[in-house]
Amino acid sequence: MNILGIDFEDWFHPELIQKYISKKNNQPKIIQGIDKILDLLRKKDTKATFFVVGELLEFKPELLDLILDNDHEIGFHTMKHTRIDSPNFKEKFEEEIKKFDELTDGKSKGFRAPSFSLNTTSSWLIDVLEENDYVYDSSVVPAKTRLYGIPNAEKKPYKISSKFLEGSSKDGKIIEFPMMVTKFLGKKIPAAGGFYLRTLPSRIIETAIKSYEKENLPGVFYIHSWELTPEFMPKMKLPKKDHFITFHNIHKAYGKMEDLANEDTKFYPRSPYGVAKIAAEKYLKYLYGVRSPGKPPKSPKISAPSALFIR
Repeated sequence: MNILGIDFEDWFHPELIQKYISKKNNQPKIIQGIDKILDLLRKKDTKATFFVVGELLEFKPELLDLILDNDHEIGFHTMKHTRIDSPNFKEKFEEEIKKFDELTDGKSKGFRAPSFSLNTTSSWLIDVLEENDYVYDSSVVPAKTRLYGIPNAEKKPYKISSKFLEGSSKDGKIIEFPMMVTKFLGKKIPAAGGFYLRTLPSRIIETAIKSYEKENLPGVFYIHSWELTPEFMPKMKLPKKDHFITFHNIHKAYGKMEDLANEDTKFYPRSPYGVAKIAAEKYLKYLYGVRSPGKPPKSPKISAPSALFIR
């Protein structure tokens, strides 16, 4: 079973854009593309977890019902797409998670850190998620990149704790769903989506998915809302490296996602209890000996989506 997350952000949220624009009076544009995204998922019979930046729900509250009424799941992505390892952000985050709970009527049970910014300086996140009755996190990338990564983290889902981010902890209550990685030119790199979906040949991503399938692991995949709706992205000049990372092949993202969600690599919906229930039954209990079901159930050829369905 593979899992699809859509990081629902607007044009002014990406980290490499935020550095060069004013943070005041930015009008959402990508939000206009929600119907296009939902139509793609509907056409491909695919369900997803929408990790939404909270201020977009303040701007357009009906987003919540649009997502849930199409049988997708809502997840939290901070209120303003702030890196959680930003200085002194913990207290602010504690306020934000409660605000998001109000906006979603407690529907969110999963979190993804902007720019996958969970690391040793922001490990407090796991404790805050526990305190607010969250069930899972999906902020770990088991590879090192320019912006993020915990290279020694496990590939399979595990019970994470603030004291140990890399693997399962006996004290862990939050289920961590690490992003999919692969080997390329002898180096471990992300293969889960975003810049890597736009840049890597499709066969490398498909090979990564099949590799996870052989190991009975869920391939955790993501894409940004603005990558699926580039027509709403304003033109802007960024330094060459930042521009390349943000915009390279952006007009190919929709087509590649459309091709990926085919009959052989299909993303399947979750149970009403979401990732938490399925993962606990299918992976965690098997992996950590809560019960011994024998051979783990074979994942569908390509499952996918929504990382967790809690309505």
